[in-house]
Amino acid sequence: MEPVRAKEENSRKLTISFSSETPYRRYFGMEILDHAEGAVDLGRLNESGVLLFNHNVDQVLGKVLRAWVENSKGYAEVEFDTDEDTEKIFGKVQSGTLKTTSVRYQVDAWEEVKAGAASADGRFQGPCQIARKWRPLEVSIVSVPADATVGVGRSAETAGNEPPDLSFYERQVQANINRFWR
Repeated sequence: MEPVRAKEENSRKLTISFSSETPYRRYFGMEILDHAEGAVDLGRLNESGVLLFNHNVDQVLGKVLRAWVENSKGYAEVEFDTDEDTEKIFGKVQSGTLKTTSVRYQVDAWEEVKAGAASADGRFQGPCQIARKWRPLEVSIVSVPADATVGVGRSAETAGNEPPDLSFYERQVQANINRFWR
């Protein structure tokens, strides 16, 4: 695992990995974020992306300088701010105490793969839900990751403390089934 690495000594810029295709168990089953060409819309991160602490929109640590996908992972070059609150977190990142990352995102298209079946491109086995079109909204330094390869708390809908409204996901999955499989 190499989620955080320094660009150069004494620099406030780091290159981080923030997403992967590692399956993650969600309330609806296994979720996979597709990183194939055209699957990830990095426009928002590249235009106005921010670096947060634990997905807290009130704890902005810095900015995303650029984001890209490489070897089935999402990466970003980030730069930490110099305010007092950020210094505390930046120090923990430099010391290696905080070294895991995550992404909050929005899914525009899902592929549902039934148990025992293969995904449309043959890369994944069911049962799973694959985010085929998705966009990162922010990246975070996180203290407790679920995905050991990058981080935790990866969905915009589950960013708060309240459980997500399952009907939204059920409608989204059904809409995508209707659009792609009928």
